[in-house]
Amino acid sequence: MAEEWYPKLIQWGVVREGHFLLTSGRHSSRFFLFAPAFSLPPVAEEIGRAIAARFEGQGIETVIGPAMGGIILAHEVARALGVRSVYAEKDGERMTLKRGFTLRAGEKVLVVEDAISTGGSVDKVLAICREAGTDIAGVGVVVDRSHGAVDVGVPMQALLTLGVPSWAPDDCPLCREGHLLERPKA
Repeated sequence: MAEEWYPKLIQWGVVREGHFLLTSGRHSSRFFLFAPAFSLPPVAEEIGRAIAARFEGQGIETVIGPAMGGIILAHEVARALGVRSVYAEKDGERMTLKRGFTLRAGEKVLVVEDAISTGGSVDKVLAICREAGTDIAGVGVVVDRSHGAVDVGVPMQALLTLGVPSWAPDDCPLCREGHLLERPKA
């Protein structure tokens, strides 16, 4: 059940309140920092199993996530499904496969991400999958911050869907109020 996840994320130290710079460049008053939770193997396993359960029986062969946040998540989802895990890394404005990772045409893949706001990182990983000619089963995310507004072009399953406001830097009320901007991934 989705409503069980928010209290767990608070308990695990994932939910942060303040004034944050998101990966998209937008600002928000709430940030989901998964590194503390993913540093605890039983927690990472629980999250991975929950996402994997949403895609069981679909013949997935590989789980792929964006570095950095998607590395551990992809591994745990893949482990739960009993399949291979890979990750994509930044290469300028794009993402690419490095370290000997490859995808093959027709391979059934699942893309995973810890939190989605605009879908930018997921779109970059999906582009890698499309370029390789894979069969994309869908996208699994822990938190969809867009309240379902982001359309990634394939089925998306989120453990938790919330409407978390974000603003362009020029329109940010927290900036206007003088709140210090935090870069939680720095």
